[in-house]
Amino acid sequence: MTTTTATATAPPCVAHLVSRSTARLQHSRAALLLHQNAAFRTKKTTKNNLSSRNTSSTIAAALPFELSPPPIDHDFLDSVTGEGAKVSEEGIIETFENDDEALDAFDNGVVVMDLSHFGRLRVSGDDRIQFLHNQTTANFECLSEGQGCETVFVTPTARTIDIAYAWIMKKAVLLVLSPETCGNITEMLNKYIFFADKVEIQDITKQTCFFALSGPKSSEVMANLNLGDVVGQPYGTNRHYNVNGMPVTVGVGNIISDEGFSLLMSPAAADSVWKTLLSKGAIPLGSNAWEKLRITQGRPAPGKELTNDFNVLEAGLWNSISLNKGCYKGQETISRLITYDGVKQRLWGIHLSAPAEPGSPITVNGKKVGKLTSYTTGRKECDHFALGYIKRKAASDGDTVIVGEKIIGTVVDVPFLSRQSPPPVKNSGPRLN
Repeated sequence: MTTTTATATAPPCVAHLVSRSTARLQHSRAALLLHQNAAFRTKKTTKNNLSSRNTSSTIAAALPFELSPPPIDHDFLDSVTGEGAKVSEEGIIETFENDDEALDAFDNGVVVMDLSHFGRLRVSGDDRIQFLHNQTTANFECLSEGQGCETVFVTPTARTIDIAYAWIMKKAVLLVLSPETCGNITEMLNKYIFFADKVEIQDITKQTCFFALSGPKSSEVMANLNLGDVVGQPYGTNRHYNVNGMPVTVGVGNIISDEGFSLLMSPAAADSVWKTLLSKGAIPLGSNAWEKLRITQGRPAPGKELTNDFNVLEAGLWNSISLNKGCYKGQETISRLITYDGVKQRLWGIHLSAPAEPGSPITVNGKKVGKLTSYTTGRKECDHFALGYIKRKAASDGDTVIVGEKIIGTVVDVPFLSRQSPPPVKNSGPRLN
């Protein structure tokens, strides 16, 4: 039986690369620690076509290994820019000039998104599980290696800060956060680490790349890559693989949808993995189309739906909350809201008759009942869609509201929020992750 393992080489010199890409080419040991000392069962090596140039390479379950990334011929962002993508000065792929095609593939095929600008924290140390268990809403103590969940960072009064996508690994927990909140959350968590706590937090955003695969044909792509063993596994399940001698971690689900996968890798592997996914039929999707998806799918975002004005239950994030665990930040407020049915408003999708500005009031019969938080155009110029908070007793699915002075809106449920599971009866706790 043969197994592909990584071969250590010296880190590359990256001084010749453009300044925009430099940050993403720093391969510190923080990135490598994610994959060190992982013990997984050996699988039979399977040959696969892993590049658009028809080079043969191998994907197989990884053995424990030590790794230093191999030299890089070119940067991933330089590669996609050369193929027509528009990249911002911050290193975010804005569009591939195919937004309509990509949005259609999200519904009917498969898309791949570069979410490397999202924050990634590595939380390590013997007390890491208990620490995150106390600092966020999910039940981390019920999770084991290879599992994962979504959890929410909240204030002591249960106001929302951000949703985190968490993977439990052998030596650490990986947290994926919104770009806007990563720095503040890192600072906040460090303030809660006391002298005796065995917890270390590392920001590995610049030392890793992160892709999301989504759409009804995502599982077919994984099967074609001989990664079918993760298909059908629970949300958050994560496993390590060896691709071209470099580690790639694959997780079930992604930031925007349960139907798909997430991939974490070093920048050295990014270009090869990206081209492989495209060769298997994935359509690239940029951040402009991503924002349309976020709004139409109903995923709350920091600074818009996740602010100090709204609590975690009003945002509808029930699947990320556990009441059946010990004390954690925001627990008292959350318990009281559920016990006394104190959730007074909730987040909805709204089909609009015309464009509207976020912050616009939502009214029913001339009375203000809510506020618009996000807006996007649809795939047709005449389509307009928004997210907004509306008082529970004022409107529900299918009802008509007025946005601003005269824009007509129809209240609708949205996929991300419709997958949430509130407690079935009063005084019972939300579903455990």
